[in-house]
Amino acid sequence: MRHQGPMAKLYFNFSAMNAGKSTLLLQASYNYQERGMRSLLFTAALDNRTRVGEISSRIGLKSEALIYDKELDLFDCIQKKLQEQQVNAVFIDEAQFLTEDQVWQLARVADLLRIPVMAYGLRTDFQGKMFPGSAALLAIADILREVRTICWCGSKATMVARLDEKGKIVEEGDQVVIGGEESYISLCRKHWSQRKLGEPTTENKDALTELMCEPVEM
Repeated sequence: MRHQGPMAKLYFNFSAMNAGKSTLLLQASYNYQERGMRSLLFTAALDNRTRVGEISSRIGLKSEALIYDKELDLFDCIQKKLQEQQVNAVFIDEAQFLTEDQVWQLARVADLLRIPVMAYGLRTDFQGKMFPGSAALLAIADILREVRTICWCGSKATMVARLDEKGKIVEEGDQVVIGGEESYISLCRKHWSQRKLGEPTTENKDALTELMCEPVEM
């Protein structure tokens, strides 16, 4: 166990769907590697949208990753990896699927192993309820960063709606659905509450550029 060096931090980067979280994760990991440092990537076993054990973004970036389920002790796993190789940063994709215990394990990685941990995930589900992993991260992470995206109306999107195979909003169901025909869309709170879908205009698309230029760290 390492005790030297500056204090490391636990970061939580959260957003609604389709805000580019995986792209930012992969870019940040690449920045470490470009400087001769090694990053350790994890993704949830639940996330089978692409190949299990791979983090991929909508713009084509991808990287191999270790998988975690609810039974994995992340502190123990990372500590063992540290004995085998240098680890300069840990990245967690789909962090909403972490358990509360696993979030505290990641805090111990930052506090005791002095390795920065950057978690990326959703804040709430399609019913507007907090994911357990996200709730724990919002409670104890050192740094919170909101990754911005917009609703079809041009306002900041903070909510997630689940759509069925016909494109209709689903209001009931399990928090996590694997292998179904559902898709997801990000909405502002007003239109999520109204269950209102719409089409973006050119003016509203321009709002995304302005939104992404605003400060996001809290």
